Amino acid sequence: MPEEVLFKSESDQSREEIASYLRKVADNLDSGDGITLKAGSESVTLNPPARPTFEVKAEREGPAGNMTERSVEFELEWDENGGQKGSGSGQLEIE
Repeated sequence: MPEEVLFKSESDQSREEIASYLRKVADNLDSGDGITLKAGSESVTLNPPARPTFEVKAEREGPAGNMTERSVEFELEWDENGGQKGSGSGQLEIE
């Protein structure tokens, strides 16, 4: 499926700085506010619905035999026309 990147930011941050960003997103989700992403002159505001699809993915990447890069991705997905995105794969737990 084609995609259009509306905003992208990538930079090294401390764990505390990352937690602060995630906390702000969580606060906005909790209060029903939109989420505005800004970097330099770029910005985008997104308004997730009450029940977006929440995808969490942990990956190991790299060339064969040397897959040393790890990542965890948190993604909210929704259809702007109001349709449901995913069916789910069981209840998520984060410890």
